[in-house]
Amino acid sequence: MANPNEHAVKVLNHLIETTLDSADGYQQAAGHADSPRFKVLFQERAVRRQQLSSQLKAEVRTFGGEPLDDLSILARSQRAFLDLKDKIVGQSDKAVIDHIERGEDLILSRFQKAAEDTELPNAARELVERATSSVRADHDEISALKHQMH
Repeated sequence: MANPNEHAVKVLNHLIETTLDSADGYQQAAGHADSPRFKVLFQERAVRRQQLSSQLKAEVRTFGGEPLDDLSILARSQRAFLDLKDKIVGQSDKAVIDHIERGEDLILSRFQKAAEDTELPNAARELVERATSSVRADHDEISALKHQMH
């Protein structure tokens, strides 16, 4: 690689994209939730994921990189599909929780993979490890909610 920090920027930008997708997913879920409890939970998670993406963006800048600032193509297309699906069948809180859990599985997997990346500089890996703990706690809470509803 021409720039020794290129790998760190690439990994962190991938996590930024995933985190922005997650924040958007939570915002969408808040709009679909019937329960005021879930609306608040999802809105709070959207804010936390935005804050996490800001931390990751700051880390990218320390490596001289340009942080991503947009949703992935997959998230945009997935949101369009969900909007269409919602118009056809609607979504219960249970369906929203199920969908959120799938998103939590994805973000946790990506953060765990990055945390195990031995090519990441120590500062970046420490940030990713801390974030992974937070993402894991969020994942586990949503998973428990799902199991309570089934």
